[in-house]
Amino acid sequence: MELRHLRYFVALAEELNFGRAAARLHISQPPLTRQIQQLEEIIGARLFLRSTRGVELTTAGKTLLAEAQRILGMVKVAEERTGKAARGQIGRLDVGIFGSAILNHIPRLLLEFRNQYPEVEIALYPMTKAEQTEALRAHQITVGFNRHVPTEPDIVVETVHFEPLVIALNRKHPLARQKSIRITEIVDEPLILYPRNTRVSFAHDVLNLIRSAGGVPNVVQEVTDVVTAIALVASGFGICVTPQAASSLKLPGVIYRQIKADPPPGIELACLYRRNDESPILGAFLDIMRRLPPA
Repeated sequence: MELRHLRYFVALAEELNFGRAAARLHISQPPLTRQIQQLEEIIGARLFLRSTRGVELTTAGKTLLAEAQRILGMVKVAEERTGKAARGQIGRLDVGIFGSAILNHIPRLLLEFRNQYPEVEIALYPMTKAEQTEALRAHQITVGFNRHVPTEPDIVVETVHFEPLVIALNRKHPLARQKSIRITEIVDEPLILYPRNTRVSFAHDVLNLIRSAGGVPNVVQEVTDVVTAIALVASGFGICVTPQAASSLKLPGVIYRQIKADPPPGIELACLYRRNDESPILGAFLDIMRRLPPA
C-alpha cells in the first residue's frame, strides 16, 4: 500500500463520486478507478459499493477511512515540520553568552529572532571564551558571543558591532557634572577593573587606555563581572570604564558619561560559530544578526 492509494481512497470516500474525486485529485476518472481496485486487491476487501444511488462505503471502507485520514494527517504534519526544520523555523538554538553584552545588544537580537522564529527554542549558557570554544567543538552550543576572541582554524569569529566605552561613576563625583570626560581626567582616580583573569581581556584594554593618557592605573579593586563592578561604583568605591551596554544597569547613585576623544575608544562584540556549520537555524540567526542595527 502506498500513500497515493490512501490519498485517492480518501478523496473518493469523502466525495462519494468518482467524477468529483477525480477532479479534486486533478486526474481523469480511469486512473482513479484503477488505484481503488489496486487498493481493494491489496487489502483483500471491497471498500466501496456501487449502486444506482452512487458510491457508498462498505464497513471495511469506513474503518479504513478513519485510519487513512489519521495517517495522511501525520504525513502532512511531518512534511510541514520537516520543511520548517529545513528553513530553520523549528528546533533549538543554544547560545553562549557573557558579561556586559547580555545587557543590551544580545537580548535585542534574541528577541528579534524569537519574533521571527517563535517555534525555535532558545537556551542561554553563561560561558568564558575558552568554554564557548570548547562547547562549539563539542556541539553543545550553536553560537557564542564574546570579546577579544583568538583566531581558531575551526571557529569563525564575526564582528557584530563596535561598542563605545563609557565611564561609570558615582553621582556625587565631581566629574559627574560634565557631559563627557577625557581619559586624562581619570588617570589618578581609583579604578574598579573587570574581568579578573590573566588572559587578554577587556581589563587589558582599560589599563592600556589609562597608560596611553600618560597615567599609571590606580586599580583599587578587581572583580569578575560587570554587575559587581557597577555595584561598587554605586557605593562610591571608585570609577569603572565599561562598554556602553553596561549603562543599562540603572543602580542608584550611578551615572554614565561618554569619553571625550577623537575617535572615541570602543570594543568589538564578536560572534563565534563552527566553520562549515550549515544548520538552517544558525543561518537564520546570522541573517538577523547581520541586519540588526546597534541600539
